[in-house]
Amino acid sequence: MSERDVGAQPTLVYVGLGANLGEREAALRKALAALGQYPGTRVLRVSPLYGSAPVDAGGPDYLNAVAELATTLTPEALLQALQAIEQSAGRERPYRNAPRTLDLDILWFGDQVIDTPTLTVPHPRMAERAFVLRPLADLVPERVAAEALQAVTTQSIYPLADGRWAEGVVGGACS
Repeated sequence: MSERDVGAQPTLVYVGLGANLGEREAALRKALAALGQYPGTRVLRVSPLYGSAPVDAGGPDYLNAVAELATTLTPEALLQALQAIEQSAGRERPYRNAPRTLDLDILWFGDQVIDTPTLTVPHPRMAERAFVLRPLADLVPERVAAEALQAVTTQSIYPLADGRWAEGVVGGACS
């Protein structure tokens, strides 16, 4: 996990967080804390916490949020970090859209457009998901079009807590 550009200016990254199994809020808080422990990575802000019904899947409702990070990690190294955090939370992938203890997705990595076999950025389905667009709009309303929010109004999503739900795990040095 040493893929980082030492001395580089950090890139602003947005990561979607979700969980619908187990201790959901605790899993999201632990994921944020773990992200902040990676070299050159700092959690800057976190959206309010939302509840949402699963989309294209079954299972209990999700807790969702979006985190704004500053990182000197490469996109691939950040993806590896996210997958390691998911794995440590007991994430299993028995089938597409299966219920999960933790789901972490890179939504935007600066202004980069990435299309590799392992990573697509911007996230290819974020415009179809209220559970991504609503918390993203809380952090960067200028980057989420009103039309995009309107297109997902039929999806069940409800606010649960403001951004203070993640107090104690946001911030820290980006070295």
